Amino acid sequence: MDMLTAPHIPQWLEALLTEKFYNACIFHEEERRNEKNIFCLDCCDSICPHCLKPHASHRLLQIRRYVYHDVLKLCDADKLMDCAFVQAYVTNGAKVVFLNQRPQTKPCRPSGSDCSTCDRSIKYPFLYCSLSCKLQYLLRTEGTVSSYITKHENISLPEPPRPDDGQMTPDSVLERTAESASTESCEPSLREFACTATTQIVRKKRSPFPTLRRVFSPAKEMTVATSNRRKGNQPQRSPLY
Repeated sequence: MDMLTAPHIPQWLEALLTEKFYNACIFHEEERRNEKNIFCLDCCDSICPHCLKPHASHRLLQIRRYVYHDVLKLCDADKLMDCAFVQAYVTNGAKVVFLNQRPQTKPCRPSGSDCSTCDRSIKYPFLYCSLSCKLQYLLRTEGTVSSYITKHENISLPEPPRPDDGQMTPDSVLERTAESASTESCEPSLREFACTATTQIVRKKRSPFPTLRRVFSPAKEMTVATSNRRKGNQPQRSPLY
C-alpha cells in the first residue's frame, strides 16, 4: 500500500496529493476557464471557479502551476503542515513548493544535496524537493505525520473569483503571469530631446552626378602622349612665292 494512502494520513491530505488538478470540469464544459484548480478541504475534492457557490462557506485552497506541475504558495502550505526543509522556489515574487515529486528525465547536476526520498538534486540545506517527499520520509522513519500537520480553520482563496471580469483565478499559472513591477513613461523628457539634437549628424549633400574619372593603361597613356607630341612637332613647310 502506498504510504500516502495509509490509514493515519488525513483524508484531505491524501486527496490533495493524489488529485489531478487542471483538468476540465465535467459540470461546466461549456464555460471558459473551467480548469479544476481549487481544492476544497471540507469536501476533499477539486473544483473549478464556476463551482464555488456551493462551497462558499468551505475552506478553499488555490492550486497553482509552475513548470507544468502543481504547486502551493509557501504561505498557504504552512497553514497545512510543517514545511521546514522543503525546497521553495521564487516566482512572481512569491515562494512556492511542489505538491509531489517530479519525474527526472535526465541526470541533474550535483548541487551539494539530494532529496531524502527521490534523490533529486536540491540546494543545501533543503532535504526534500516536495511536500509529498517529506511526508513519505516521515512515514518511513517515524511512522506518523500527525505532529507535523497543523490546524487550518481559516483557509480561503486570496481573492474571491469573479466570473464576469474574465479573471477567474488570478495568478493561477505562475509561469505565464509574470509582470514587470515598474513601468516606464512613454513621454520623452527634455533631456532626451537635447541628447537627440546633439547627436544628429548633418551630412553634406552629394552631387547627383558623380565625377567621372578616366582610367588609362600605361600603354594607352604612352600612345596618347606620342600622338600629341607628333602633332606639336610637325615640320613647317616653306611658304610658296
